[in-house]
Amino acid sequence: MGRLVAAIDVGTNTVLLLIARVDTDGTIVPIKEVYRVPRLGAGVDARKTLHPDAIARVIAVLNEYRAIASSHGADRTIVGATSAVRDAANRDDFIRLVHHQTGLNLEVLSGEEEALWSYHGAISDLPSANQVLVLDIGGGSTEMIWGNATAITKRVSSNIGAVRLTERCFYHDPPSEAEIDQADGLIDRALGPITRTSVPAVQLVAVAGTPTTLATLALGLKEFSQKAVAGYLLEREVIEKLWNRLHRLPAAEIRKLSDVLEGREDVITAGTLILRRVMDRFGFDAVTVSDRGLRYGLVLRDARTD
Repeated sequence: MGRLVAAIDVGTNTVLLLIARVDTDGTIVPIKEVYRVPRLGAGVDARKTLHPDAIARVIAVLNEYRAIASSHGADRTIVGATSAVRDAANRDDFIRLVHHQTGLNLEVLSGEEEALWSYHGAISDLPSANQVLVLDIGGGSTEMIWGNATAITKRVSSNIGAVRLTERCFYHDPPSEAEIDQADGLIDRALGPITRTSVPAVQLVAVAGTPTTLATLALGLKEFSQKAVAGYLLEREVIEKLWNRLHRLPAAEIRKLSDVLEGREDVITAGTLILRRVMDRFGFDAVTVSDRGLRYGLVLRDARTD
């Protein structure tokens, strides 16, 4: 049995905690998972700085997570930050403040590193993965990683995510058709020239809040169920039905659909739009939902360097 590790993923919208150990065969054994939605990246796309209120919210979450990790006897706590912190002009100040107020060392991951470890986290419970495209729709960026169980073929990090797309394009609640068209154009440009023929894959696996939320809604659940959502096959037809409902509702009405939408109600429309466009671009009729991702990858990285 490996050591007990706490991994914290500081994203643009969420901050996720995983406490786990890695067995000698490489299997991740989760002990505790927690998520909070402090939206560190609110306004970063426009201001290029992290707002003091958002910083305070995240530091409060990190102190909470540090206490949880300690209570579970974690041997080490890893903290990885992604798009919002990468893009912020005051990121060094944020890193110093986190260390001063929590004692934690925050590592800012590049887009390539985020893609790499999100991929390994996503396929950690797919030992027979072959020709897989892993899609990680974050708040600030979207990562696409092609590969199999042993190697990565290609990885791309696009500077577009559910929060960033919402802030750039959606000025009405719900968004207008013109705003949706504008967002479509941004997504297409972010995806660039890559097509299914240039980078083949037979299975699409999606991680993060957008696919898990859509799976929760498709199953008609009022609360998140890891058991129900993990590995759920979400068909394109079902996504389209959810899209037709979501993009016509104001955020307050979206929030009423399920408790899983708390903190996501105003960005789930943009996240769903990204997922639809990726599926159409690469010709997928269904997506396998994974409740894993970067935090699982960080635990694996730690085990490999132990």
